[in-house]
Amino acid sequence: MIRFLCLTASCLCLVAAPAAAQAGGGYEPPRTAWGKPDFQGVWTNASLTRLERVPEFKELVLTPEQALDWEKEAASIAAEDSAATDPSEGAPEAGKDPEGYNYFWIDPGTRVGKVKGELRSSWITDPPNGRVPYKPAARSAMMKAVSTFNSYDNPEERIANERCIVGFGSTGGPPMLNALYNNHHQFIQTPDAVAINIEMIHDTRILRIGGQYRPEALKQYLGDTIAWWDGDTLVAETKGFKPLDALRVDFGLFLWVSPESKVTERFTLTGPEEMHYEFTVEDPDAYTQPWKGELTFRRSNERIHEYACHEGNYSTQNIFVGARQMEREGRKAAVTAPRSRIDRQ
Repeated sequence: MIRFLCLTASCLCLVAAPAAAQAGGGYEPPRTAWGKPDFQGVWTNASLTRLERVPEFKELVLTPEQALDWEKEAASIAAEDSAATDPSEGAPEAGKDPEGYNYFWIDPGTRVGKVKGELRSSWITDPPNGRVPYKPAARSAMMKAVSTFNSYDNPEERIANERCIVGFGSTGGPPMLNALYNNHHQFIQTPDAVAINIEMIHDTRILRIGGQYRPEALKQYLGDTIAWWDGDTLVAETKGFKPLDALRVDFGLFLWVSPESKVTERFTLTGPEEMHYEFTVEDPDAYTQPWKGELTFRRSNERIHEYACHEGNYSTQNIFVGARQMEREGRKAAVTAPRSRIDRQ
């Protein structure tokens, strides 16, 4: 049975969301010195719920029993993965995948996501099936990228995440999604901009309030974002993505955000501890319709940690040296996607 990112350290009981967040209105947010809602601080979107709906669930909204079963299963998998290794086992047998390592740093979240008081099976709300509505050309482009991102000819073919350029999945976004770990985001405001420091590979997005788009030739990994206020909601619109960041890879997730996409986001404080986040992704050439989603950011008392992204960089030379040796021996390197235990559930 496939359970999408069922990784957790413990199983916790479900709790009710704050009344103001459940009601979705009537909350008076704290204000900056210039009178706008104050988003500043550290927020997290860690959750077992992910962008797309897993096959077990047909509906967007889960029952408390379904959510609790999901959390229990996640806790069981986490306990198994956290078990100590037997030092007497020695090296794994040839062809036997040793899976991941150092499970202690994996931190996807322990709870099913709750949005507007509802337990959610996916962040996508439209289309109703909870899946990205790719057109055939976009799906083919995504699968071509998937099949080649583990090429061994030059560094530029390695995925951007491994090269420490952008975070895994779509943590920097937009849309800003949760991933296997490092799901914290720090908001910093001025009258003219909102900066979002993403813990994963320390990307920083700048939402320029009242700004103008830069020339189309200037592409950015996280796109070019302008923003404005719609009452107490911060609206951000982004386009101008670099093609290299079109394929967003997390363990168990492949998402294609076409380079020509326009992503519109809405940030609204719905309670002292909650921020409602909505997004719409549009590109008529890549998708059969605009697709939409929403999730909840929760305020966190934890600090943003430095992301020491060196492993892929230090390993690049060894990756290519190993590939050349395999070629000399007449062997081919396997082209595989990043894996985790979730692929076996």
